[in-house]
Amino acid sequence: MDFLREHQLNIMLFMSGLCAILAFMTLIIESPSAAKKRILTVMELSAMFLLVFDRFSYIYRGDTSDLAYIMVRVSNGLVFFIQIFIPHLVTQYLKTLFTGNDKTEKAPFYLRLCDALFYADTLLIVISQFTGLYYIIDEQNIYRRSSGYVYSYVLPLMIVLLQILTIIINRKRLSRDYAVSLIAGISMPSLISIVQIFSYGLSLTSIGTVFVVIIFYACAILELNKAVKTAQRNELETYKAAEKREAAMFEQTAEALANAIDAKDQYTHGHSTRVADISVKIARKAGFSDKDCRSVYFAALLHDIGKIGIPDRIINKDGKLTDEEFGYIKQHPILGYQILSSIRQSPELSIGAHYHHERYDGRGYPDGLSGKEIPETARIIAVADAYDAMTSTRSYREKLSMDKTKVELRRGMGSQFDPKFAAIMLQLIDDGEVSKPLNS
Repeated sequence: MDFLREHQLNIMLFMSGLCAILAFMTLIIESPSAAKKRILTVMELSAMFLLVFDRFSYIYRGDTSDLAYIMVRVSNGLVFFIQIFIPHLVTQYLKTLFTGNDKTEKAPFYLRLCDALFYADTLLIVISQFTGLYYIIDEQNIYRRSSGYVYSYVLPLMIVLLQILTIIINRKRLSRDYAVSLIAGISMPSLISIVQIFSYGLSLTSIGTVFVVIIFYACAILELNKAVKTAQRNELETYKAAEKREAAMFEQTAEALANAIDAKDQYTHGHSTRVADISVKIARKAGFSDKDCRSVYFAALLHDIGKIGIPDRIINKDGKLTDEEFGYIKQHPILGYQILSSIRQSPELSIGAHYHHERYDGRGYPDGLSGKEIPETARIIAVADAYDAMTSTRSYREKLSMDKTKVELRRGMGSQFDPKFAAIMLQLIDDGEVSKPLNS
């Protein structure tokens, strides 16, 4: 206590400067509403003036000059008023929390009662200036407590209790940390004021009131952080929702295109979807990531898109094609590549369309690639495409039995098919992971 008595004027000066800085900082932070900013700024400036006037009252005490006569009386009167004005500002701040932007919603009853107690206490302070109810200033210009000094704490304490009660009643409208911070900030000056009663000559109440300002500023920062986190979360959720919508739209568009392709051939209904499903199963068995499996799926789903440019009379011809007609058919990988390569955000889509008729031995078309020169995705699709073709009825032949299909797959290993992916296809058949033709 002796240390505080010796240095309290310097402490007041430092803390008044701190309050001025907080007032400036409050004006530039973005989170609180205009009403909250206004209240917090006035609160911080009020705390600054509280310390300034309290400091003046100590500086001029015992000085009998005319200036000192005025300064002591004005300063002490303002100190008493600001000490109840700051809790009044707290009441207004709480109103912004519990009424929000709804101008028709009434403030909680206990906060309206706090307003009434503030006006009553203001009246008592005015009365005290003329009657000496709370304090007197003697002929030496020294402030002295009156017998009624203890009553100056009654109404402010009631205001604090009502504010805390309001927070507790409405706690569900606040986060736990925010509610606890508010209660701590509101309670601290009252606890310090109890010590003030027994510590004459110290301005603990004024200094303690600054902690209200600091804690409420901290609450504003908490609100800012919460607003930032909420904005980030909303932005992330919006982004994810948009991403899902785009993915769904892309998938639906790809499926619509695949259905349009298959609709050109009365014998291949569902072919593109089946090839896509089988290709993914091969890719997954081969250790592909989920992302790569998704790329394989859509590349396989659209592998025959080039058939859109092939005349229906050729696609649906019964019997064997002529060399000229087969020349048209061999153009569909190039047409598919030209169509899909325009989708620059998904360049992998064109791979399946372009290379799914290449052979492992280099005797395929359109580029005659061989072995590992053929993109991996296309080598997978080639196996799945051949499996579905063999197990489906076509215009020129009936579907093959499963045993015959397995024979053809083994025969094509290393020549038509990549041995690795053909072996996986055989394993899928043996494990029952792909549909069997009805005549097997």
